[in-house]
Amino acid sequence: MTDAQLHDEAFRAIAEPRRRAILELIRDEELPAGEIAARFDVTRTAISQHLTILKSAGLVQERRDGTRRLYQADPTGLLGLKQFVDRFWATRLGRLKDEVERKARR
Repeated sequence: MTDAQLHDEAFRAIAEPRRRAILELIRDEELPAGEIAARFDVTRTAISQHLTILKSAGLVQERRDGTRRLYQADPTGLLGLKQFVDRFWATRLGRLKDEVERKARR
């Protein structure tokens, strides 16, 4: 999968508010699926589907511990999104700087 495809998939994944909330929850700690599901007002199956989408987008890591599945935000996938946004802002801020300097020379 190309970087562009990964970015597209990641942005689609985080477009859903519950998925963003899940990422916040597992940002700093690894949690089992059941504990994640217990914090939301939807079924465990729905949370499992959200986790699958986040995992497929490269934003979540899954680790098996016996019969449990543990989830944590994947810094590598999140870094890709950050780099994409940073490039956007760097370009935009550069244009803003050029415009301000152009106006200052007038």
